[in-house]
Amino acid sequence: MSDQFTLNAEVRDDKGKGASRRLRRQGRVPGIIYGGSKEPVVISVDHDELVNHLKNEAFFSHILDIKVGSKTEKAVLKDLQRHVYKPTVVEHLDLQRISAKEKLRMQVPLHFEGEKECPGVKLNGGVVTHDMVNVEVSCLPKDLPEYIEVDVSTLDIGDSLHLSDIKLPSGVELVELMHGDDHDQQVVSIHQPRAAKEDLEEDEEGGEGEEEESKKEEGGE
Repeated sequence: MSDQFTLNAEVRDDKGKGASRRLRRQGRVPGIIYGGSKEPVVISVDHDELVNHLKNEAFFSHILDIKVGSKTEKAVLKDLQRHVYKPTVVEHLDLQRISAKEKLRMQVPLHFEGEKECPGVKLNGGVVTHDMVNVEVSCLPKDLPEYIEVDVSTLDIGDSLHLSDIKLPSGVELVELMHGDDHDQQVVSIHQPRAAKEDLEEDEEGGEGEEEESKKEEGGE
């Protein structure tokens, strides 16, 4: 995890919807830090600073430095509430403290590698379908990956990969697979484009029709 993110926060005394609305008018986002052995602390952060961080995908799966006054706490972003009609406007955030000795669960993005080179796409004109774009992992903070690579470079049309096919970094587990083999969901697949599939089906139907017609003609002779 090469990136490092620092988020400056201020403790707030006012609580409630009215106080939150006042903060938002001042260009700040209300939030909370919770977890660990400490009591929850209600905070606010600068809206523009937060939005600038959110432009980086890694911010969502990183250990963050939350600077509150002269102290800095390690935390991860657990929830983010955006404006209903203005997705670029953040209205609230939840931060969870971490402990170096305790495993945490986080959503981590999937990066698909080798899509253009795989036989299904390069040789046969197939289309890649992403059934999942992120996964929930369980690991110690030191092992938290920024993202997980999924290699599809060998896939052909009709092939797919499931959660159990993903190569995980050391110390990382997939939460879904911890529930049993029946949770081994499909992650990515390659299939024919709809138009090509329909053409193939029409050709097959046409071939069957010609065969039937040929049999009838032979029977009539």
